[in-house]
Amino acid sequence: MRVQDALQKAVETLSGSVAAGDDPHLVVRLLMRDCLNTDSAGLIARSQDVLNAHEQVRFFEQVEQARTIPVFRVIGRRNFHGLDLSLNGATLEPRDDTEVLVETVLARVKSRPGGLSAHWSFADLGTGTGAVALALLSELPHARATLTDLSANALHMARANAEQNGLAERCRFLQGSWFAPLEGAYDFIVSNPPYIASKTIDGLDGTVKDHDPRLALDGGADGLDAYRVLICEARRYLKPNGFLALEIGYDQAGPVKALAQAAGRTYEGAYQDLAGRDRALVLR
Repeated sequence: MRVQDALQKAVETLSGSVAAGDDPHLVVRLLMRDCLNTDSAGLIARSQDVLNAHEQVRFFEQVEQARTIPVFRVIGRRNFHGLDLSLNGATLEPRDDTEVLVETVLARVKSRPGGLSAHWSFADLGTGTGAVALALLSELPHARATLTDLSANALHMARANAEQNGLAERCRFLQGSWFAPLEGAYDFIVSNPPYIASKTIDGLDGTVKDHDPRLALDGGADGLDAYRVLICEARRYLKPNGFLALEIGYDQAGPVKALAQAAGRTYEGAYQDLAGRDRALVLR
């Protein structure tokens, strides 16, 4: 079977599938790129090639999985900020929205003495795949990061991702809850914590609730449990003029700002995603 014909058959198979999302054409192209170990241009160039028996079996096995499993979970990895990151069951799948947190931190760092070239020291709390910390390290050539997570399996994945992207030498990996493993002070601290209210998780799309770990989703009764800890305790682990950058839910800027003000923190603003929703904020 030619690549072009296999893609068309796969689109027909996945049409209407929840896990395939609104665009089965994109899903099958991603699966075929993974099968052939190529990029978008390579896929176009090989459209008339004939799949060998192994490639054909593997591709259609993944197509069947994509009926009920998100495509990047099927593939087992996802690109984030130009980095290829592997996933496991203990980690969130990195989403495009989290790029806002990375860009927010980089904008702050650029405005400081030394800019991107300074020897920054930072911590990423609840690191999961390591996406945020590794993206920042890829842009800050002299920075060093401490990555923490409560889950040993998540931390194992973060370490593997750091190694495969050539960033492990500038990382330290510590297991524990939020600030518990930390020692010393940092120039800044980042976190994409769980922020979904417990009662709403079961109502989420199956591609999220059935595949992302609940530990990384559940923010307590009002979704703000992690922010209470992060905002109250961050000061002990920040250098003078250090800052805390947090990803937030689209409707949480007001409540998180109120928590910050109650704790005596300086709120420096919220930053929006491409849909115009508040997605990251900075506290000092």
